[in-house]
Amino acid sequence: MTRFHELDALRAFAMLLGVVLHASLFLVTEDWPIVGKEISRDLLYDDIVLAIHGFRMPVFFLLSGFFTAMLWQSRGTRSLIAHRLKRVGIPLLIGAFTIIPIHVYLILIMTETELTPVTGIWIFPLAWLDNLHHLWFLWVLLILVGIFIALTSVGVKFTNRYFWWLLIPLVIVPQMMMVEQNWGADTSSTVFVNPVVLGYYLCFFLFGAFMHQGKFRHSSWWTCALIPMLPVFYVGLYFEFVSKEPWAELASTMLQVTYAWSLCFGLMGLFKFCASENRPWIRYLSDASYWIYLWHLALIFPAQALATKLDLSVHLEVVLMIVGVSVILLAIYHVGIRYTWIGTMLNGPRTRRARRDGMVPNPGTPSSIDR
Repeated sequence: MTRFHELDALRAFAMLLGVVLHASLFLVTEDWPIVGKEISRDLLYDDIVLAIHGFRMPVFFLLSGFFTAMLWQSRGTRSLIAHRLKRVGIPLLIGAFTIIPIHVYLILIMTETELTPVTGIWIFPLAWLDNLHHLWFLWVLLILVGIFIALTSVGVKFTNRYFWWLLIPLVIVPQMMMVEQNWGADTSSTVFVNPVVLGYYLCFFLFGAFMHQGKFRHSSWWTCALIPMLPVFYVGLYFEFVSKEPWAELASTMLQVTYAWSLCFGLMGLFKFCASENRPWIRYLSDASYWIYLWHLALIFPAQALATKLDLSVHLEVVLMIVGVSVILLAIYHVGIRYTWIGTMLNGPRTRRARRDGMVPNPGTPSSIDR
């Protein structure tokens, strides 16, 4: 089965950008559990966070739609359901009773909130009901896969270009209904997903499905879509946060949608240009990125708390945080996750590379839909 190396790499890139985003947030907003002493708009971390937030999840869900359609076409609906429950549902279920309670405990400790016996009892089994934290994307992905299955079960085809291309301007509708002053989609991290946010990501997901079913292949020349993104971004920020003109909201909406779609197409083109070859280290990072994203906040929180007590350059603190957290989780992945049942659950079975003496067989390259 065909492996789209560049799309695997782009998906990993979108995952790992989450580490950069969350590592920067303590310098951006006082609503974050840990607030950096150097918090200031002059540091440009506001722009970094907004720039990443404006395209990261649209890219992820577009690719998820592509690979969902690919799996459905090659293996059928039952295999699609089983695959997504194993790769997405089970990690979400396990994370609800491990990762999320750890986050809640860390936040309570670092904000010096008093822990009562009652608090300790409810956090472990029920914390996920209040907030899925950064695991919200797994829940939304399961819902989107369910919508895809429902559509295919009633005979919907993802091949009519004239119909599915309408998804690009259609994103304007949910974008105009967002209520947060932000760049990109509103936050919806509870079990009861905001329908506006769900509709927003559904457009990207279904377009990804159309790309596969309609045999609409990305090309390296799509990289040109990245050229105007800086002016689009900064002009859009002006209309979103500064301008008082009556039409500023509409202008901001149009530019946000342009930004998201252009980054989706432009990054697919860029990765087609530079990451379409079969490189083992890129495949390895693609696999590891899922594990890193699932657990990174459990290390980011204490790392940010430590950074607030150090007297280092704020930029050095952020870089050390991103690199340190990524390296630690990558080492854990290599030693204790990749070749275990956890690694199989997250990415499918992986076999150690063949030894130079040739005594260990090479298992071959897994397909893109193993994830």
